[in-house]
Amino acid sequence: MSRSLTSVWMLLVSITLGSRPAIVAAAPVCGNGQARCRVLSLADLFDRVIQHSARMHGISNDLHSEFEQYFPPSRNHVGRTSRNCHTSDLLTPNGKENAQRIAREELTEVILKLLKAWRDPLWHFHQITAHQHDLANFSSDKALEMSDMVHELRKGVEKVAEKMQTLGMISNSVGTLADFLPSESGGWRLMKGHELLYCFRRDSDKIKNYLKILKCRIVPEHGC
Repeated sequence: MSRSLTSVWMLLVSITLGSRPAIVAAAPVCGNGQARCRVLSLADLFDRVIQHSARMHGISNDLHSEFEQYFPPSRNHVGRTSRNCHTSDLLTPNGKENAQRIAREELTEVILKLLKAWRDPLWHFHQITAHQHDLANFSSDKALEMSDMVHELRKGVEKVAEKMQTLGMISNSVGTLADFLPSESGGWRLMKGHELLYCFRRDSDKIKNYLKILKCRIVPEHGC
């Protein structure tokens, strides 16, 4: 493979965010002299977003645990956090069986809404932790990393939705969903740090599980 072709290939399939590989590339896998190219399958795209969501949820667990080591929640807030989440007004299916019942388009929309609702809060949290001296030992870079991961995952899910549309598996109503999602609630600005991280840990787990359920409904022959 020539140097120029290698450079183009690397740009398409290995766009990086920091040290992490991008998850949204669906570029043709082409070799020198090949007349036909293999485009990533829908199952491959699902695997990428599911793996990315699992990494994101793992970091959210680490960040939540680390934060509570430095700033344990007061007794008055233990067990009450779930009612304070700024995403609580979003209608999300409760449990695997309910998620399996709703339409594919609706489940895809739920995932995208949750992702849209989290990028700004995580970025804001990073800004706060990065400029406070009493948080010097706290890894605020993880909050920035999660904010970036949310953005990358949303692009990946949009790519999956486009692929499902192309294959006629869902309607076109999801195609431009990102442009019409309602603005996120500003309620997260009133949340304490441990509340925000608890809620993101909860929602990132939902996103991961919804993606797995959606994959098994769309391509059940691939690892389900």
